[in-house]
Amino acid sequence: MLNRVVITGLGALTPLGNNVKTYWQNLVAGKSGAATITRFDASLFRTQFACELKDFNITDHLDKAELKRTDTFTQYALVAADEAIKDSGFELSKMDPFDIGIIWGSGQGGMETFEEQVTEYARGNGQPRFSPFFVPKFISNMASGMISIRNGFMGINYTTVSACATSNTAIMDAFNYIRLGKAKIIVTGGSEAPITPASIGGFSSMKAMSARNDDPQHASRPFDIDRDGFVMGEGAGALVLEDYDHAVARGAHIYAEVTGASMTADAYHMTATHPEGLGAARAMQQALTESGLSIEDVDYLNMHATSTPVGDLSEINALLAVSKNKEIKTIIGSTKSMTGHLLGAAGAIEAIAAIKSIENQVIPPTINTTTLDPAIPDTLKFVLKDAMDHKVKVAMSNTFGFGGHNGIVVFKAI
Repeated sequence: MLNRVVITGLGALTPLGNNVKTYWQNLVAGKSGAATITRFDASLFRTQFACELKDFNITDHLDKAELKRTDTFTQYALVAADEAIKDSGFELSKMDPFDIGIIWGSGQGGMETFEEQVTEYARGNGQPRFSPFFVPKFISNMASGMISIRNGFMGINYTTVSACATSNTAIMDAFNYIRLGKAKIIVTGGSEAPITPASIGGFSSMKAMSARNDDPQHASRPFDIDRDGFVMGEGAGALVLEDYDHAVARGAHIYAEVTGASMTADAYHMTATHPEGLGAARAMQQALTESGLSIEDVDYLNMHATSTPVGDLSEINALLAVSKNKEIKTIIGSTKSMTGHLLGAAGAIEAIAAIKSIENQVIPPTINTTTLDPAIPDTLKFVLKDAMDHKVKVAMSNTFGFGGHNGIVVFKAI
């Protein structure tokens, strides 16, 4: 008999807000987090804007010693995890620390540290000038390690990497470990700090990102006929997953239940999604079947939809394949129109959006989309421009990543 798994804590650090409350308010209000990059001079790049954090000071959260030995992606993880742990309200003193784990995700890890250290070495005319913190700061598992150290959690502890499906991979693994009885509580999610010259430059050279430098706030426009690429975002999302019986016994607030999750591979292309969405469709169907549901039961689908010409349509094709040409009543949206694309952290903050839609019975809008791509059937129902009051009992979150990774998670009202 598998254990039931529920969400008892949430934490968010996003371009729309530095906590869950502000993030959700601005999502519902339809605000854009995009603006010209301030982190460095991006004037020579094809894309010169991104969705950066706003009014955020890391020194309000971490001391000098912690800052010295952590990369920005780990710092973001610690802040989001702190909020989620506090929100969940569990007490370590009343638990076996080996019953609490961390499964965290990051697509790039310490890109900022790696870039800075290698550049510093090159400037030193070949003389070794690497920091002793270089390796510990940039390796991608350090966020989970530091969450463990900071809180004294001694259970399962590792990191998932599956490009932009990373957070959903982490959530899925946490779900599976808890329902198998290998943990009572797991802090999971993802963090990314990709607004650096190398990261922006690399994606720019691929022409994967929008180049609407004169109008950043309207650049991310999923499903729109004039979409021209994604907008980079940064931040972190954290969720506390917990054994249902354990949560009930301690009187925890339960946001929703995780009922199903699945991963498949496209086995198609390094960076492009399968045009027919074959792998995505199978992952969606498996997650629904595991949940004991069908696509007709899904009230809100937060699509991966990054605003790329190929990717958005392949995901639509996957949805049509799952529906087997039946009428789809699911309300479709993409919060990336506001947050940008947080790469390995995208799934985590979008899971939070899905969970909050269940809690509040409101679906956030997809902004900037004015004319749907004519290849999209007019029978599909999108939430555009304004948030929608809607009964949401079941919400599904899609994520896909370079390398053909497809990760789907289903949430249900308890």
